[in-house]
Amino acid sequence: MDRQKELRQWFSLAGQNLGVAKHLAASYHPTPVETICNQCQQSAEKYLKGYLFIKNIEPPKIHDLTELLEICADINPGFMNFIKQCRYLTRFGVLPKYPNELQITEDDAKTAIRFAEEIKEFVINTCATQSASITHN
Repeated sequence: MDRQKELRQWFSLAGQNLGVAKHLAASYHPTPVETICNQCQQSAEKYLKGYLFIKNIEPPKIHDLTELLEICADINPGFMNFIKQCRYLTRFGVLPKYPNELQITEDDAKTAIRFAEEIKEFVINTCATQSASITHN
């Protein structure tokens, strides 16, 4: 598979995760907060890994967003502006998949969506200046 196609897939999947989170938040009551938060973590993870991919760095198979962010920040220190967002979202990568591991609220879900959006916008804007052919959802 060519690199541009694979990059588009990283960002497409990331956009789908975020889209699912937003759809669930807008459409379901009670709000499935665990699923929303997990989808936001997954979205941020894929955007960060997509950035590494465009920089010809094989994305590590980890789910800790702060670790991914540090790798990205080695390339572009501007990523460190998102440490708070990554720390917040990382906890939703695994624990919401299991009953009673986290007490997640609707405010957590709203914050997760906002933080995932912030990471998306930074990554997309950063990558767009480097590659005009990037498409995203």
